[in-house]
Amino acid sequence: MHIEQGDDVAKFWLEPVELESSYGFSAKEINQIRKLVVEYQVTLLQAWHGYFN
Repeated sequence: MHIEQGDDVAKFWLEPVELESSYGFSAKEINQIRKLVVEYQVTLLQAWHGYFN
């Protein structure tokens, strides 16, 4: 999953939830994003599989 805000970018794997890379986001922002990815992991995976399968 890619997250972009302005010039800041981050990439998380969804299964398991893991930060792949980030540029520009602070550690606090990455932690907040990670919490959201964990919270919505099932929904995000369903959307991923629905789109690509």
